[in-house]
Amino acid sequence: MPSITIYTTPTCPYCWAAKRLLDEKKLPYTEINVAFDPTKRKKMREKAGGSNSVPQIWINQHHVGGSDDLHALEASGDLDRILTDNFSP
Repeated sequence: MPSITIYTTPTCPYCWAAKRLLDEKKLPYTEINVAFDPTKRKKMREKAGGSNSVPQIWINQHHVGGSDDLHALEASGDLDRILTDNFSP
């Protein structure tokens, strides 16, 4: 099973969309809420190369990016390859 981490805030519609896609695919993920925790937000920003927007998504230590990036991977069929470790973004 892939390791998925998603940094979110509760009011972000893009976070909801990304989590909905992961839920539809029945993929477990670790959600880290950065809304009121500057330490977690800073860690996310450092891991994401300076990006401060949410969501920020990692699959198997590969930084996917945000919701649009996740949905683009799904549309191209590359998301399933990433999930099975047969593809590196």
